[in-house]
Amino acid sequence: MNIKLIAPCGMNCGICMGYLRERNKCPGCRLQPLGSCRKCRIRLCAQTDKRKYCFTCNKYPCERLTHLDNRYRTKYGMSMTNNLVYIKRKGIDAFIRKEKKKWQNSKGTFCVHHRKYYKDSAVVNKLTRNKQKTKK
Repeated sequence: MNIKLIAPCGMNCGICMGYLRERNKCPGCRLQPLGSCRKCRIRLCAQTDKRKYCFTCNKYPCERLTHLDNRYRTKYGMSMTNNLVYIKRKGIDAFIRKEKKKWQNSKGTFCVHHRKYYKDSAVVNKLTRNKQKTKK
């Protein structure tokens, strides 16, 4: 997970099924997204400034973000607006550290949509090595 995987709306693209799947993999909202993300009005709204998060907008939280956040709270147990509040208060680096702890472990990366782990050999190997170092 890195800064490029955090969408303007606060979504962590690193836990999205589009990013985690094997085929037709989406590179994340800040790059050249595929599927529904390509036409996402929230992403396109912030497209002029790739570093911008929705909380920097004078219309925050807009109706689109509120609707998306409510859907994700209900269906997936996560909140984009909570993510944005955390980023605003503690910074993107702290948010990414928190997200890694929450969503990644030696089983892989947990997909917020499919509610299962996806194996990413680079992530799993790194986490396994770090776990072994702390046991010594």
